[in-house]
Amino acid sequence: MTDAPTKPHSRKGLYAPFIIVLLALAAWTGWWIYLTHQIDRQIETQAAAMRQAGWDVRFSEKTISGWPFRARVGLRDVTIGAPSHHAVSALELAAEANAYQPTKWVIVAPQGLVLTRAGKGEVAVAGDAIRMSASGIDQRWPNLALEMVNPVFTVAPQGEPFPIARAARIEFYTRPHLAASTTPGDDIDVMFRLVDGQGRADGPVEGFAQDGMLTLQLEATIGQASLLKGGDAAGVFSVWTRGGGTFRNLRGDIQAGASRATLSSDVLRADADGRLIGQVALQSQKPLPALSGLLESRGGVANRIGAAGAAAAAGATQAAGKDDMALTLVFRDGRAWLGPFSLAPAPKLF
Repeated sequence: MTDAPTKPHSRKGLYAPFIIVLLALAAWTGWWIYLTHQIDRQIETQAAAMRQAGWDVRFSEKTISGWPFRARVGLRDVTIGAPSHHAVSALELAAEANAYQPTKWVIVAPQGLVLTRAGKGEVAVAGDAIRMSASGIDQRWPNLALEMVNPVFTVAPQGEPFPIARAARIEFYTRPHLAASTTPGDDIDVMFRLVDGQGRADGPVEGFAQDGMLTLQLEATIGQASLLKGGDAAGVFSVWTRGGGTFRNLRGDIQAGASRATLSSDVLRADADGRLIGQVALQSQKPLPALSGLLESRGGVANRIGAAGAAAAAGATQAAGKDDMALTLVFRDGRAWLGPFSLAPAPKLF
């Protein structure tokens, strides 16, 4: 008696994994195409809105690539100019995000940047790396980080001098203010770091650092931050100032050559001309070399006796013989004052 013939096994199960992969790939490709289309439309919409508000936004070429797992936007000959005539331009900008996390972007300027200062000319910025990251862009206040590694600043012919010639690192960070505030949701925390900054020849930074390096870190809370989104011919800080914007809880550390200081201020604001007003308390170590160098670079009192007099006028007894002392720097009338001594113009926001 012979056995009945066996029925051939079905091979459908062998094809199932490949079919699933192909369907998933097709679905993911559809998502990638949809995502990049939305990114392209958002770029054009935002550029048009900025132009309508008086900004100069230009680029000669735009490419979108990165399939399957990334979205990469490349722009060439980019210029972004504010109504205040400040601008930044780059031969190339590249922005990239994971396709599965399109709320976090990294932007790089591989060929450097050119900063245009209203009425002061252009400054070329080159370095080992110039990049910015933005995360949580779907929130009201995203987290932003700007980093420059070994930046070098070169002023264009006929341009006014720039205070910094080069640095080991420059960083700037922003994030939503985490603590409760008088205006919830309208404050941001900021931090600025300059590491081993070298001032231009015969400039105030070089004098302040006594021909050494300047390293500083500043942190503060910016109130009424929503007003920084607008702008007019004077710049975004003019609108912010008129709206009552302030810097609160300023804290920082400075090292300039042999001189060091920690600083703090409860509130700083700008006057109608854009100059800072308010007081900054400093706990200083060996401040006299820095003060003397700053005064020399500004064409003021050109010796340590003048710097010691400024410190004594601020309440530091026997200033010339002390390494540590408490000082108060006052910004008023467009100048920075230590007692009756005018050290330099007050920082200008607009």
